[in-house]
Amino acid sequence: MTTKREIDEFLAQTTLAIVGVSRSGKKFGNTILKDLPKLGYRLLPVHPETAEVDGVRAYPSFAALPEPVGGVIVCVPPAQAESVVKAAAAHGVRRVWLQQGAGSPEAIKFCQENGMSVVHGECVLMYPKPTTAWIHGAHRWIWDLLGRTPK
Repeated sequence: MTTKREIDEFLAQTTLAIVGVSRSGKKFGNTILKDLPKLGYRLLPVHPETAEVDGVRAYPSFAALPEPVGGVIVCVPPAQAESVVKAAAAHGVRRVWLQQGAGSPEAIKFCQENGMSVVHGECVLMYPKPTTAWIHGAHRWIWDLLGRTPK
């Protein structure tokens, strides 16, 4: 289960990799790529098939990243999530955010068994303050009201 501490520690990192952005620009990963930099985050997309996504330089692998990252946001289908977290771990990434819809039991288990902090079942855009769009703030408010935000 994800804790508030894990969320806060992840969001304290200002340089993050992101896996699962689309060249078409129509995936939720692209929304994250556009929104988090507005709050001071530097995102480095990892994409094996293109050198640029939404005007941002992309890198073909974790090994190709120009600098260490504080964590990785994973926005791929669950069947691909385990291979992404294994690749991240192989390159020293110790914090993982499995965006809602990307989590798989295998990926979560791998992270836990290998000493990686893993946030799962949560939307990364709900937790930075301020949020980048009213919808994310409203979603967070509702979850707070219902007692669904991590403690």
